[in-house]
Amino acid sequence: MKETSKNLQPSYLLKLTWPVFIELILQMLVGNMDQFMVGRYSQLSVGAIGNANQILNVLIITFSVISTAAMILISQYLGANEQQKVHQLYTLSFVVNTALSLVIGAVLLLCNRPIFQLMKVPAELMQESRQYISIIGSCMFLQAMQLTLSAFFRSHAMMKESMIVSVVINIVNIGGNMVLINGMFGFPAMGVVGAAISSNLSRVVGLAIMFWLFYKKLGARFSLQHLRPFPKNMLRQLLHIGLPSGGESLSYNMTQVFIMTFVNLFGAVSINTKVYASMFAMCSYLFSSAIGQASQVIVGYLVGAGDLKNTDRQVWYTCKLSMLVSLAVATVLCVLSRPIFGIFTSDPEVIQLGATIMLIEIFLEWGRSVNIVMVRCLQAAGDIRFPVTLGILSAWIVAVLGGYLTGVVAGLGLVGIWAAMACDECIRAVVFLLRWKSGAWKNKSFVEPKEKILARQA
Repeated sequence: MKETSKNLQPSYLLKLTWPVFIELILQMLVGNMDQFMVGRYSQLSVGAIGNANQILNVLIITFSVISTAAMILISQYLGANEQQKVHQLYTLSFVVNTALSLVIGAVLLLCNRPIFQLMKVPAELMQESRQYISIIGSCMFLQAMQLTLSAFFRSHAMMKESMIVSVVINIVNIGGNMVLINGMFGFPAMGVVGAAISSNLSRVVGLAIMFWLFYKKLGARFSLQHLRPFPKNMLRQLLHIGLPSGGESLSYNMTQVFIMTFVNLFGAVSINTKVYASMFAMCSYLFSSAIGQASQVIVGYLVGAGDLKNTDRQVWYTCKLSMLVSLAVATVLCVLSRPIFGIFTSDPEVIQLGATIMLIEIFLEWGRSVNIVMVRCLQAAGDIRFPVTLGILSAWIVAVLGGYLTGVVAGLGLVGIWAAMACDECIRAVVFLLRWKSGAWKNKSFVEPKEKILARQA
């Protein structure tokens, strides 16, 4: 564990933030690389991968339930200097996620046809969709292991190592796609099948590096001895932390589906504007996401050590920095919105509507910059249910219902939808700030009883 004084230095927070920031940018740029590269082979293949990824993206949330919870618990146990429980958590979370991935992989292999039939996948896409998801699904355990090991690294503030592995995985995937999708160096052109094989091979390479780092840098080992007797209470803690967070992620994805359904009612201009505006908005909150993840680890250390005063200072500093950067980026995007939209489209209606949306986006990003940081810090402190409950209720009531009333019923279109989303983010931001200020999070730590913390503070 890092020393407390070092944890509180702004330079240390930024040292943890920049590798995460770069990793998020890479994910944004290459997240859809399979679709992009296979599009040169066949446009039908793009749709096949898109349908398969809709299922895979939801299932990956399942693995994040355990890995996110493990990161929070390990951070707190490191802060409390309870090394035995840290090693026990390594084995438990790794075994649970791997076992879960094997079950999910079997379901994808055996039941992908009825799943795609329920999704109304067109007949011309069915075969390639099944091929892609079968190959990826058969190796779902690779993604589960990768997410779990990445959580271990982040709990030890090894952000740079995690970033390097991500870079390697993406490079191998791009190279594999070039060779296997269209056929090079004597390999046949395999299209969707080649894209799936390349994805799996890149994860094998990434996992090999991650295991080496796990054993070499952390000096850790997996051992079934840590599961005898089986640590039921620790598994209960993992689920107590992870299930609500996973449920909130699933809920958020569903709200976006509903919102997109509303936008589809307004026609091509609104649809295209939303696509571009969402892409630009990501530039505003990428830094908040990165600094939120970095701060989550530091908060876990400080809470585990019982240092609540410095935890409070850390969170307020992070929140202010997140707001400053996000507002600055959102303001620049607003001022330059017309020429930026003009790069992607010559439609004057899209450019005009986009300029209005990016003005509303300034207010939306203020709220989102607070929410991203506060949710992660509250979770790291052990306050799990409050941010999840607030996030689900506010998103459905304010963003979805409010968006329907203002956008569809009142006839404000995409402007009404965006205003409702901004209200959702800002309302939650105010409530989260009040929640943190109230100090309700101080009694939520997973590793120390309240009496011990109070005694240490005294």
